[in-house]
Amino acid sequence: MILHDNWGRQFRYLRLSLTDVCNMRCDYCLPDGYQRTHDDSFLDTAEAVRLVAAFARLGTRKLRLTGGEPTLRRDLPEIIRRGKQLPGIETVAVTTNGLKLGRHLESWREAGLDQINVSVDSLTPGNFALITGHDRLQQILQDIDQALADNWRLKVNAVLIRGQNDRELPAFLHWLRERPLTLRFIELMRTNDNADYYQRHHLRGETWLRQLVQQGWEELERKEDAGPAREFRHPDYAGRIGFILPYASHFCASCNRLRVSARGDLHLCLFTEQGYSLRDLLQHDDQQDELCARLQRLLENKGEHHPLLAEQSGGNRHFAAIGG
Repeated sequence: MILHDNWGRQFRYLRLSLTDVCNMRCDYCLPDGYQRTHDDSFLDTAEAVRLVAAFARLGTRKLRLTGGEPTLRRDLPEIIRRGKQLPGIETVAVTTNGLKLGRHLESWREAGLDQINVSVDSLTPGNFALITGHDRLQQILQDIDQALADNWRLKVNAVLIRGQNDRELPAFLHWLRERPLTLRFIELMRTNDNADYYQRHHLRGETWLRQLVQQGWEELERKEDAGPAREFRHPDYAGRIGFILPYASHFCASCNRLRVSARGDLHLCLFTEQGYSLRDLLQHDDQQDELCARLQRLLENKGEHHPLLAEQSGGNRHFAAIGG
């Protein structure tokens, strides 16, 4: 049995947020830093594993652990290890801002982690500090190089921001030439908290995509468990480039991922008005059948498209809330 919706889409990819706390202050997400808005605690280790086990029974093959910043959870290695051991889970990945990347590589390897995504929105130290609130670019880049030397599968995410990193395409290409990783450019998306920022800084990703195609980059076939990025390769580069373009037509047609917040709410889309609580069915191992039935039933509520083209952001205050 595979999770599916009324539009014929199958869901084999779970993005599980472990916390909405973040230790960066990115302009487009948490410019004033983390502000606690809930009294409920985050899912504990056992609850998280029970959740992933139910998704695995329903065909999920890829698990991404995200946040907020998941490295702020001391039990992250244990969640990685137990998630990877679940029957059906083939890939476990972590998305991190990279501030603590170097100190975790060894424990993540021992736990069985398959892939790391690191956010690097600029290769210029001043721009990086302006965007994130941290002057730590060089340390993060050094840790990325160490991870590559250790043969980690790496993706690097950069949000496109007009007026801040929109002239850095040549620098990104130079950096990618000798590094065997996937560099993904993400189009800035509107949330409830960043509407004014979005209007000032939104940059259409197709602008850079067209430049790269003219330079000989060729699009790759999309894999079944891949995320939303369109990926490209070039014979002169060790790395690949991906584009996540949520405002493009048919973006939602290939959706294969579901999100669960750090407090156990299922979000059928990043921009839905509400989440559906699953936590009452995460307390005991013998609740798996009921949890699986609820998950499939809730999929009947998933819409065909996200509301961004109608300039609506649903209930998403910021990306840290449900894992971006």
